[in-house]
Amino acid sequence: MSETGDSRIPSYRRHKSSGQAIVTLNGKDHLLGRYGTVASRQKYNRLITEWLVNGRRLPAPEAPVLVAEVLAAYWRHAQAYYRHSDGTPTGELNSLKGAMRFCAKLYRDTAAADFGPLSLKAARQAMIEHGLARGVINNHVNRIRRVFKWAAGNEMIPASVWHGLAAVEGLRAGRSAARETEPVKPVPVENVQAILPHVSPQVAALIQLQLLTGARPGEICAIRGMDLDTSGQVWVYTPRQHKTLHHGHARQIPIGPRAQAIIRPFLLADLELPLFSPREAERIRREKMHASRKTPLSYGNSPGSNRKRKPRWKPSHEYTAASYRRAITRACEAAGVPHWHPHQLRHTRATDLRKQYGIESAGVMLGHRNLNVTEIYAEKDLAQAMRIAGEVG
Repeated sequence: MSETGDSRIPSYRRHKSSGQAIVTLNGKDHLLGRYGTVASRQKYNRLITEWLVNGRRLPAPEAPVLVAEVLAAYWRHAQAYYRHSDGTPTGELNSLKGAMRFCAKLYRDTAAADFGPLSLKAARQAMIEHGLARGVINNHVNRIRRVFKWAAGNEMIPASVWHGLAAVEGLRAGRSAARETEPVKPVPVENVQAILPHVSPQVAALIQLQLLTGARPGEICAIRGMDLDTSGQVWVYTPRQHKTLHHGHARQIPIGPRAQAIIRPFLLADLELPLFSPREAERIRREKMHASRKTPLSYGNSPGSNRKRKPRWKPSHEYTAASYRRAITRACEAAGVPHWHPHQLRHTRATDLRKQYGIESAGVMLGHRNLNVTEIYAEKDLAQAMRIAGEVG
Protein backbone atom coordinates (compact mmCIF):
# COMPACT_ATOMS: atom_id res chain seq x y z
CA MET A 1 0.00 0.00 0.00
CA SER A 2 1.42 3.45 -0.91
CA GLU A 3 0.72 7.10 -0.24
CA THR A 4 -2.39 7.73 -2.35
CA GLY A 5 -4.41 9.93 -0.02
CA ASP A 6 -4.18 12.14 3.03
CA SER A 7 -5.97 9.63 5.28
CA ARG A 8 -3.89 6.58 4.41
CA ILE A 9 -0.81 5.37 6.30
CA PRO A 10 2.28 4.59 4.16
CA SER A 11 2.85 0.86 4.15
CA TYR A 12 5.68 -1.33 5.40
CA ARG A 13 7.06 -2.92 2.19
CA ARG A 14 9.82 -5.19 1.00
CA HIS A 15 12.48 -3.76 -1.29
CA LYS A 16 12.89 -6.55 -3.85
CA SER A 17 16.49 -6.02 -4.94
CA SER A 18 17.97 -5.67 -1.42
CA GLY A 19 15.56 -7.61 0.77
CA GLN A 20 15.32 -4.56 3.05
CA ALA A 21 12.11 -3.23 4.58
CA ILE A 22 11.15 0.18 3.24
CA VAL A 23 8.58 2.92 3.73
CA THR A 24 8.01 5.94 1.52
CA LEU A 25 7.25 9.23 3.27
CA ASN A 26 6.62 12.41 1.30
CA GLY A 27 8.17 10.88 -1.79
CA LYS A 28 11.38 9.76 -0.06
CA ASP A 29 12.24 6.08 0.62
CA HIS A 30 13.51 5.15 4.10
CA LEU A 31 15.29 1.82 4.58
CA LEU A 32 14.34 0.13 7.84
CA GLY A 33 16.60 -2.94 7.99
CA ARG A 34 16.04 -6.57 7.00
CA TYR A 35 12.42 -7.18 6.00
CA GLY A 36 10.25 -8.98 8.54
CA THR A 37 12.51 -8.42 11.56
CA VAL A 38 11.31 -6.97 14.85
CA ALA A 39 13.89 -4.15 14.59
CA SER A 40 12.65 -3.06 11.17
CA ARG A 41 9.02 -3.08 12.43
CA GLN A 42 9.99 -0.95 15.41
CA LYS A 43 11.81 1.54 13.19
CA TYR A 44 8.76 1.67 10.88
CA ASN A 45 6.42 2.36 13.80
CA ARG A 46 8.73 5.10 15.13
CA LEU A 47 9.00 6.85 11.76
CA ILE A 48 5.22 6.69 11.18
CA THR A 49 4.53 8.10 14.65
CA GLU A 50 6.97 10.99 14.13
CA TRP A 51 5.50 11.59 10.65
CA LEU A 52 1.92 11.77 11.96
CA VAL A 53 2.76 13.93 15.00
CA ASN A 54 4.57 16.40 12.75
CA GLY A 55 1.56 16.87 10.45
CA ARG A 56 2.30 13.97 8.08
CA ARG A 57 5.87 15.17 7.51
CA LEU A 58 9.10 14.00 9.15
CA PRO A 59 10.77 16.61 11.41
CA ALA A 60 13.70 18.36 9.79
CA PRO A 61 17.00 16.95 11.11
CA GLU A 62 18.62 19.10 13.80
CA ALA A 63 21.62 21.11 12.66
CA PRO A 64 24.84 19.81 14.21
CA VAL A 65 26.43 21.78 17.04
CA LEU A 66 29.43 23.61 15.61
CA VAL A 67 32.82 24.09 17.27
CA ALA A 68 32.15 27.84 17.29
CA GLU A 69 28.98 27.25 19.35
CA VAL A 70 30.84 25.08 21.85
CA LEU A 71 33.58 27.70 22.23
CA ALA A 72 31.05 30.50 22.68
CA ALA A 73 29.08 28.54 25.28
CA TYR A 74 32.21 27.65 27.25
CA TRP A 75 33.43 31.26 27.11
CA ARG A 76 30.19 32.42 28.73
CA HIS A 77 30.69 29.78 31.42
CA ALA A 78 34.35 30.72 31.92
CA GLN A 79 33.61 34.42 32.35
CA ALA A 80 31.44 33.58 35.33
CA TYR A 81 33.58 30.73 36.67
CA TYR A 82 37.10 32.15 36.54
CA ARG A 83 36.60 34.90 39.09
CA HIS A 84 38.40 35.81 42.28
CA SER A 85 36.39 35.95 45.47
CA ASP A 86 36.04 39.73 45.01
CA GLY A 87 34.51 39.26 41.56
CA THR A 88 37.53 40.30 39.49
CA PRO A 89 38.50 38.00 36.59
CA THR A 90 41.49 35.67 36.97
CA GLY A 91 44.38 35.49 34.53
CA GLU A 92 43.06 32.17 33.21
CA LEU A 93 40.59 34.02 30.99
CA ASN A 94 43.35 35.56 28.87
CA SER A 95 45.11 32.21 28.59
CA LEU A 96 41.86 30.52 27.62
CA LYS A 97 41.18 33.11 24.94
CA GLY A 98 44.63 32.44 23.46
CA ALA A 99 44.00 28.68 23.36
CA MET A 100 40.54 28.94 21.81
CA ARG A 101 41.80 31.31 19.13
CA PHE A 102 43.75 28.52 17.40
CA CYS A 103 40.83 26.12 17.65
CA ALA A 104 38.35 28.63 16.26
CA LYS A 105 40.59 29.69 13.37
CA LEU A 106 40.82 26.16 11.97
CA TYR A 107 37.53 24.55 13.02
CA ARG A 108 34.98 27.30 13.66
CA ASP A 109 32.42 25.87 11.21
CA THR A 110 33.18 22.19 11.87
CA ALA A 111 30.62 20.01 13.64
CA ALA A 112 31.81 19.66 17.23
CA ALA A 113 31.08 15.93 17.12
CA ASP A 114 33.69 15.65 14.33
CA PHE A 115 36.44 17.40 16.31
CA GLY A 116 38.70 14.45 17.05
CA PRO A 117 42.31 13.76 18.04
CA LEU A 118 43.65 14.70 14.60
CA SER A 119 41.82 18.04 14.79
CA LEU A 120 43.40 18.74 18.17
CA LYS A 121 46.83 17.85 16.79
CA ALA A 122 46.27 20.21 13.85
CA ALA A 123 45.43 23.05 16.24
CA ARG A 124 48.56 22.17 18.22
CA GLN A 125 50.66 22.28 15.05
CA ALA A 126 49.33 25.78 14.38
CA MET A 127 50.56 26.78 17.84
CA ILE A 128 54.00 25.34 17.06
CA GLU A 129 54.16 27.27 13.78
CA HIS A 130 53.08 30.41 15.62
CA GLY A 131 56.22 30.09 17.75
CA LEU A 132 54.69 29.27 21.12
CA ALA A 133 56.85 27.44 23.64
CA ARG A 134 56.26 23.76 24.33
CA GLY A 135 54.98 24.32 27.88
CA VAL A 136 52.52 26.97 26.70
CA ILE A 137 51.32 24.67 23.92
CA ASN A 138 50.71 21.77 26.30
CA ASN A 139 48.74 24.07 28.60
CA HIS A 140 46.68 25.39 25.66
CA VAL A 141 45.91 21.84 24.49
CA ASN A 142 44.72 20.99 28.01
CA ARG A 143 42.46 24.05 27.93
CA ILE A 144 40.90 22.94 24.64
CA ARG A 145 40.33 19.48 26.12
CA ARG A 146 38.67 21.15 29.11
CA VAL A 147 36.30 23.00 26.76
CA PHE A 148 35.12 19.76 25.14
CA LYS A 149 34.93 17.95 28.48
CA TRP A 150 32.58 20.68 29.71
CA ALA A 151 30.55 20.43 26.49
CA ALA A 152 30.25 16.65 26.92
CA GLY A 153 29.20 17.11 30.55
CA ASN A 154 26.45 19.48 29.41
CA GLU A 155 25.29 17.11 26.63
CA MET A 156 26.24 19.47 23.82
CA ILE A 157 28.40 16.76 22.24
CA PRO A 158 28.81 12.99 22.63
CA ALA A 159 31.11 12.02 25.50
CA SER A 160 33.16 10.00 23.00
CA VAL A 161 34.49 13.26 21.55
CA TRP A 162 36.15 14.22 24.81
CA HIS A 163 37.43 10.68 25.36
CA GLY A 164 39.12 10.84 21.97
CA LEU A 165 40.81 14.14 22.78
CA ALA A 166 42.03 12.76 26.11
CA ALA A 167 44.09 10.21 24.16
CA VAL A 168 46.33 12.94 22.68
CA GLU A 169 49.57 12.97 24.66
CA GLY A 170 51.45 16.15 25.50
CA LEU A 171 54.61 17.23 23.71
CA ARG A 172 57.79 15.89 25.31
CA ALA A 173 60.95 17.89 25.83
CA GLY A 174 63.34 17.52 22.91
CA ARG A 175 60.90 15.34 20.96
CA SER A 176 58.88 17.90 19.06
CA ALA A 177 59.36 20.90 16.82
CA ALA A 178 58.00 23.21 19.54
CA ARG A 179 60.29 25.90 20.88
CA GLU A 180 61.95 25.10 24.19
CA THR A 181 62.43 27.83 26.79
CA GLU A 182 65.45 28.42 28.93
CA PRO A 183 64.99 27.69 32.64
CA VAL A 184 64.24 30.80 34.68
CA LYS A 185 67.40 31.78 36.53
CA PRO A 186 67.99 34.10 39.48
CA VAL A 187 68.76 37.70 38.57
CA PRO A 188 72.11 39.03 39.78
CA VAL A 189 71.58 41.45 42.66
CA GLU A 190 73.82 44.04 40.98
CA ASN A 191 71.40 44.14 38.03
CA VAL A 192 68.55 44.70 40.46
CA GLN A 193 70.34 47.56 42.19
CA ALA A 194 71.24 49.13 38.84
CA ILE A 195 67.64 49.81 37.85
CA LEU A 196 66.36 51.21 41.16
CA PRO A 197 67.24 54.84 40.26
CA HIS A 198 65.21 54.43 37.05
CA VAL A 199 61.90 53.34 38.60
CA SER A 200 59.30 55.09 40.73
CA PRO A 201 59.50 54.78 44.54
CA GLN A 202 56.51 52.43 44.34
CA VAL A 203 58.16 50.04 41.88
CA ALA A 204 61.44 50.22 43.80
CA ALA A 205 59.56 49.18 46.94
CA LEU A 206 57.88 46.31 45.09
CA ILE A 207 61.25 45.06 43.84
CA GLN A 208 62.87 45.22 47.27
CA LEU A 209 59.91 43.57 48.96
CA GLN A 210 59.83 40.75 46.45
CA LEU A 211 63.56 40.21 46.85
CA LEU A 212 63.13 39.96 50.63
CA THR A 213 59.97 37.84 50.75
CA GLY A 214 60.12 35.75 47.57
CA ALA A 215 56.44 36.50 46.95
CA ARG A 216 54.92 36.15 43.51
CA PRO A 217 54.61 39.39 41.48
CA GLY A 218 50.80 39.40 41.65
CA GLU A 219 50.87 38.86 45.41
CA ILE A 220 53.31 41.67 46.07
CA CYS A 221 51.45 44.15 43.83
CA ALA A 222 48.14 43.61 45.65
CA ILE A 223 49.18 44.40 49.24
CA ARG A 224 46.61 46.44 51.16
CA GLY A 225 46.73 47.62 54.73
CA MET A 226 43.81 45.37 55.65
CA ASP A 227 45.77 42.31 54.45
CA LEU A 228 48.57 42.90 56.99
CA ASP A 229 48.63 41.57 60.54
CA THR A 230 51.04 43.95 62.28
CA SER A 231 50.44 42.72 65.83
CA GLY A 232 53.66 40.69 66.12
CA GLN A 233 57.35 41.37 65.71
CA VAL A 234 57.08 39.68 62.32
CA TRP A 235 54.09 40.87 60.33
CA VAL A 236 51.96 38.44 58.33
CA TYR A 237 50.59 39.29 54.89
CA THR A 238 47.60 37.23 53.76
CA PRO A 239 47.00 37.83 50.02
CA ARG A 240 43.34 38.09 49.12
CA GLN A 241 44.11 36.18 45.91
CA HIS A 242 46.88 33.73 45.17
CA LYS A 243 47.79 30.91 42.80
CA THR A 244 46.40 27.98 44.79
CA LEU A 245 43.38 29.65 46.39
CA HIS A 246 40.94 27.66 44.23
CA HIS A 247 42.45 24.45 45.66
CA GLY A 248 41.52 25.59 49.18
CA HIS A 249 45.13 26.29 50.17
CA ALA A 250 46.00 29.10 52.58
CA ARG A 251 48.83 31.52 51.80
CA GLN A 252 50.53 33.66 54.42
CA ILE A 253 53.72 35.63 53.81
CA PRO A 254 55.88 36.66 56.79
CA ILE A 255 57.13 40.25 56.67
CA GLY A 256 60.38 40.76 58.60
CA PRO A 257 61.84 44.02 59.97
CA ARG A 258 63.63 45.03 56.75
CA ALA A 259 60.50 44.48 54.68
CA GLN A 260 58.42 46.35 57.27
CA ALA A 261 60.69 49.37 56.92
CA ILE A 262 59.99 49.41 53.18
CA ILE A 263 56.22 49.18 53.69
CA ARG A 264 55.79 51.78 56.47
CA PRO A 265 56.13 54.92 54.28
CA PHE A 266 53.35 53.60 52.04
CA LEU A 267 50.80 52.70 54.73
CA LEU A 268 47.53 54.51 54.06
CA ALA A 269 44.66 55.61 56.25
CA ASP A 270 42.26 53.80 53.90
CA LEU A 271 43.08 50.15 54.57
CA GLU A 272 41.19 48.95 51.48
CA LEU A 273 43.46 50.76 49.00
CA PRO A 274 46.58 49.09 47.51
CA LEU A 275 49.75 50.41 49.15
CA PHE A 276 51.59 50.84 45.86
CA SER A 277 49.63 52.91 43.38
CA PRO A 278 50.62 53.74 39.76
CA ARG A 279 48.40 56.81 40.06
CA GLU A 280 50.43 58.08 43.00
CA ALA A 281 53.67 57.29 41.13
CA GLU A 282 52.46 59.37 38.18
CA ARG A 283 51.56 62.25 40.45
CA ILE A 284 55.06 62.24 41.98
CA ARG A 285 56.64 62.07 38.53
CA ARG A 286 54.72 65.14 37.39
CA GLU A 287 55.69 67.02 40.54
CA LYS A 288 59.37 66.26 39.89
CA MET A 289 59.01 67.43 36.29
CA HIS A 290 57.44 70.65 37.51
CA ALA A 291 60.18 71.16 40.11
CA SER A 292 62.88 70.80 37.46
CA ARG A 293 61.11 73.15 35.06
CA LYS A 294 63.36 75.94 33.80
CA THR A 295 60.77 77.95 31.88
CA PRO A 296 59.20 80.61 34.13
CA LEU A 297 55.56 80.02 35.04
CA SER A 298 54.65 83.26 33.25
CA TYR A 299 55.65 81.59 29.96
CA GLY A 300 54.31 78.51 28.28
CA ASN A 301 51.76 76.16 29.74
CA SER A 302 50.76 76.41 33.35
CA PRO A 303 50.74 73.11 35.32
CA GLY A 304 47.81 70.93 34.32
CA SER A 305 46.56 73.16 31.53
CA ASN A 306 47.67 70.93 28.65
CA ARG A 307 46.20 67.66 29.90
CA LYS A 308 43.71 65.84 27.73
CA ARG A 309 40.15 65.75 28.98
CA LYS A 310 39.74 62.12 27.90
CA PRO A 311 43.19 60.54 27.68
CA ARG A 312 43.54 57.10 26.13
CA TRP A 313 45.46 55.87 29.18
CA LYS A 314 44.95 56.65 32.86
CA PRO A 315 47.10 55.23 35.66
CA SER A 316 45.16 52.81 37.84
CA HIS A 317 45.07 52.45 41.61
CA GLU A 318 46.99 49.15 41.60
CA TYR A 319 49.94 47.64 39.79
CA THR A 320 49.33 44.36 38.01
CA ALA A 321 51.98 41.73 37.37
CA ALA A 322 52.05 42.92 33.74
CA SER A 323 52.44 46.65 34.49
CA TYR A 324 55.06 45.85 37.15
CA ARG A 325 56.99 43.79 34.58
CA ARG A 326 56.80 46.57 31.98
CA ALA A 327 58.18 49.10 34.46
CA ILE A 328 61.16 46.82 35.11
CA THR A 329 61.73 46.29 31.37
CA ARG A 330 61.84 50.05 30.74
CA ALA A 331 64.22 50.53 33.67
CA CYS A 332 66.55 47.80 32.38
CA GLU A 333 66.76 49.62 29.06
CA ALA A 334 67.44 52.93 30.81
CA ALA A 335 70.12 51.40 33.05
CA GLY A 336 71.75 49.47 30.22
CA VAL A 337 71.57 46.08 31.97
CA PRO A 338 70.27 42.76 30.58
CA HIS A 339 66.52 42.45 30.75
CA TRP A 340 65.09 40.51 33.67
CA HIS A 341 61.54 40.00 34.94
CA PRO A 342 59.87 39.87 38.38
CA HIS A 343 59.69 36.06 38.55
CA GLN A 344 63.50 36.00 38.58
CA LEU A 345 63.43 37.84 41.91
CA ARG A 346 61.49 34.92 43.34
CA HIS A 347 64.14 32.54 42.02
CA THR A 348 66.88 34.70 43.51
CA ARG A 349 65.24 34.58 46.92
CA ALA A 350 64.61 30.84 46.61
CA THR A 351 68.26 30.18 45.86
CA ASP A 352 69.47 32.25 48.84
CA LEU A 353 66.98 30.60 51.22
CA ARG A 354 67.92 27.14 50.05
CA LYS A 355 71.61 27.79 50.58
CA GLN A 356 71.14 29.28 54.04
CA TYR A 357 68.27 27.24 55.50
CA GLY A 358 67.78 24.16 53.33
CA ILE A 359 65.17 23.11 50.80
CA GLU A 360 62.34 22.51 53.28
CA SER A 361 62.62 25.97 54.82
CA ALA A 362 62.82 27.53 51.37
CA GLY A 363 59.64 25.71 50.37
CA VAL A 364 57.80 26.97 53.46
CA MET A 365 58.85 30.57 52.81
CA LEU A 366 57.86 30.44 49.16
CA GLY A 367 54.50 28.81 49.84
CA HIS A 368 55.21 25.62 47.88
CA ARG A 369 53.05 22.56 48.46
CA ASN A 370 55.85 20.10 47.68
CA LEU A 371 59.63 20.02 47.51
CA ASN A 372 59.78 19.31 43.78
CA VAL A 373 58.50 22.82 43.08
CA THR A 374 61.15 24.29 45.37
CA GLU A 375 63.80 22.42 43.36
CA ILE A 376 62.53 24.17 40.22
CA TYR A 377 62.78 27.60 41.79
CA ALA A 378 66.00 27.11 43.74
CA GLU A 379 69.19 26.86 41.71
CA LYS A 380 71.25 23.92 42.91
CA ASP A 381 74.31 24.86 44.92
CA LEU A 382 77.01 23.44 42.65
CA ALA A 383 79.79 24.94 44.73
CA GLN A 384 78.73 22.90 47.76
CA ALA A 385 78.45 19.73 45.68
CA MET A 386 81.95 20.28 44.29
CA ARG A 387 83.32 20.81 47.78
CA ILE A 388 81.78 17.54 49.00
CA ALA A 389 83.08 15.67 45.93
CA GLY A 390 86.56 17.03 46.63
CA GLU A 391 86.42 15.77 50.20
CA VAL A 392 84.98 12.31 49.58
CA GLY A 393 86.86 11.63 46.36
